[in-house]
Amino acid sequence: MALPRDFRITRQRQIILEELRKVTSHPTADEVCQLVRKRLPRISLGTVYRNLELLSDYGLILKLETAGTQRRYDGNTENHYHVRCNGCSRVEDLPARPIAIPEDDLRHLTTFEITGHRVEFFGLCPACKGSGQTGGPMVL
Repeated sequence: MALPRDFRITRQRQIILEELRKVTSHPTADEVCQLVRKRLPRISLGTVYRNLELLSDYGLILKLETAGTQRRYDGNTENHYHVRCNGCSRVEDLPARPIAIPEDDLRHLTTFEITGHRVEFFGLCPACKGSGQTGGPMVL
């Protein structure tokens, strides 16, 4: 998506982007705010949240949403997959090469204009597995 002419990368947005791109933990807005406050101590959670939404809307970051869990954000916008823990909602990048889904071949199955896809896997992280969590299916 092309950025609109009036869209500016403000100092706050730049620092949010930089901090988000430094980590692979897929932080929540609260966690991003904690990271950013090391450089901008007076930034509010509301400002961080609004800027995360805006950066996501323009494709500069990814917003990871699953029903019943907090939104998480990813500074890596390359095509890649995630694995989410059913116990603690921890999210990690899955070190697997994305499968080539022939989106052009799927266009005849729907009246939607297909613009992309996202795949997320679910399971139990080592900590939750060790604590005896059952890891039943995540309800979406």
